Amino acid sequence: MATLSVGEPQEMEVDRRGESEESGDDETKRKSLNGEVDSRQAPSTVPEESPVDMDTITLDPDEEDVDLVHCRIGKIEGLEVLKKAKTISLRQNLIKCIENLESLVSLRELDLYDNQIRKLENIEALTELEQLDVSFNMLRKIEGLDRLTKIKKLFLLHNKITSIANLDHLTSLQMLELGSNRIRVIENLDFLSFLESLFLGTNKITRLQNLDGLHNLMVLSIQSNRITKLEGLQNLVNLRELYLSHNGIEVIEGLENNKKLTTLDIAANRIKKIENINHLTDLKEFWMNDNQIDNWADLDELKNAKGLETIYLERNPLQKDPQYRRKIMLALPSVRQIDATFIRF
Repeated sequence: MATLSVGEPQEMEVDRRGESEESGDDETKRKSLNGEVDSRQAPSTVPEESPVDMDTITLDPDEEDVDLVHCRIGKIEGLEVLKKAKTISLRQNLIKCIENLESLVSLRELDLYDNQIRKLENIEALTELEQLDVSFNMLRKIEGLDRLTKIKKLFLLHNKITSIANLDHLTSLQMLELGSNRIRVIENLDFLSFLESLFLGTNKITRLQNLDGLHNLMVLSIQSNRITKLEGLQNLVNLRELYLSHNGIEVIEGLENNKKLTTLDIAANRIKKIENINHLTDLKEFWMNDNQIDNWADLDELKNAKGLETIYLERNPLQKDPQYRRKIMLALPSVRQIDATFIRF
C-alpha cells in the first residue's frame, strides 16, 4: 500500500476497500492515493537481472502447491514433473512468454503476477483452471481463454489492455479484476451472469453502461475514472458495495433499485448535496469525503440507515464547523467511526 502522511489515513481505506485484495500481497500491491500504482514503488522487475536456468531449481513431483516466487526464472520449462500440482505461483520473475504448461492438466490456480508477459497464450490445455492472475505484465488484449470455462477468478490488473473482450465463454466467472489498464468502455459482459465482483478502477471509463446482465453482481468498483453521472445501475439489485471515488460525479442519483447496498463510496467527486439515498436502509459505510457538502440537514438522508457505522465527511465545507464531530454523532447516533477516528464512549 502507498505510504501516507499522518493526516491522510482515510484515503488509504477508500482505495483498499475499492480494489480487489486477492491479487498481490502486502509487499507488491502498491497503490497511490487515487488508486493508481505509485511509480516510485512499482513492482521490481529489474531489466539487468540475469534469469536463472530452471535446471538449477529442485521440483518435488508430489507437491500440490508449488511456490516459485522471485526466483529470477526467465523461461517456463521443466514443470512436466509436477503432475499433482494444484497451484503454481511464478510471480515476480522474468518470464516473457507463457509456455510449456500443457501437461499440467490438474492445475487449479496459476499465478504469473509481476513478470514481462506480453500475450495470453498457450493455456488452453488448463481446462481445470479456476484462478488465473497475470497482473502487472504487458498485456494489450484479453485473449486465449476460450477453453478455460471453469475459471472463477481472473486478475489482469495493471496491464495495457484497451478493451473488455473475449470473455463470453467464461460463464463461471465470479471475480474480474481489470483495474489500472487503458479501458474506455464497459462492454461485452452480458454472458457473465455469475459475476459477483467487478473491478475497473483507474481506467479511462466515461460512462456507467452495459451492466444490465450482471444480476448477481455484489461488488462494483470504478474508482479513478472519468464518470460524471450515476446511471445504468438499475438492474444490479443484489449490489452490496459500490465504489465510485475520484470521478467527476455531481449528483447522487440512479440508486433506486440498489436497496441492498451496505457500502457506498463516492468520495472525491463534485457532489454538493446528499440526496436520493434515504431508501438505503442497509447502509453501514458511507464515504463522502472530499466533496462540497455544506448543509447539515443533508444528514437526514441517512437516518433510515439504522445500522450505519462509518461515515467520512472530512474536507467538505461542513468540517469547518467547530462542532463537526458532535453534530454528526447527534444526527446519526449509530455511527461508531467518523472519518479515520473511532468514537469514544
